[in-house]
Amino acid sequence: MREKPLVLVVDDDPNISRLVQLYLEKEGYDTAIAARGEEALELFKQKEPDLLILDIMLPGIDGLEVLRRIRKDKNVPVIMLSAKDETFDKVLGLELGADDYLAKPFDSKELLARVKAVLRRTQKNDEQKDEITYPELSISLTRYEVKYRGQVVEMPPKELEVFYFLASHPNKVFTREQLLDQVWGFEFFGDSRTVDVHIKRLREKLQGSEEFGWQIRTVWSVGYKFEVS
Repeated sequence: MREKPLVLVVDDDPNISRLVQLYLEKEGYDTAIAARGEEALELFKQKEPDLLILDIMLPGIDGLEVLRRIRKDKNVPVIMLSAKDETFDKVLGLELGADDYLAKPFDSKELLARVKAVLRRTQKNDEQKDEITYPELSISLTRYEVKYRGQVVEMPPKELEVFYFLASHPNKVFTREQLLDQVWGFEFFGDSRTVDVHIKRLREKLQGSEEFGWQIRTVWSVGYKFEVS
């Protein structure tokens, strides 16, 4: 077990990589740096980092493809970086399983706050070994697995965590800001659209759930709840 969390920084701009490395190491993190997507995937296998800071625009394999390949079998938290503050990139990154998204140029204090929040949330989930069951549904944080109607449903980590949190509080309404705070581990930096993206994807994967007596329901102008009849 390593003494300090290891963060893999992936960016083709060496000035940004070194600056982020300096911030992180000053805060007590170990770091590794990659400048290309292929190099990032190789370092990821070798070092098994605790968190990735991953730029979208990379030479060769881009950041979204790196994320897609990592998410095939690993739940390591990922913070995406991009010089483009485009909604499409943000939504796609979140749907692929990114834990957070930060547009360049960014403030060092904000980046560090997000790193701490994501790692804190990951540690909390690692310690939580509960499983929730409803008719035709089981959600396991131990295995990071959702089964619906007898079939395993593929979900990025954040989708599963949002679903688990709502399902563990049946019939209780949560605002988007509360969900950001509880699931992502921070309030101020969250974007409410992040929650909407995850809820939309969950509903697409859980169609017909109301016939089993449960569903994710929108409470207009308030937020969302896991409704059990």
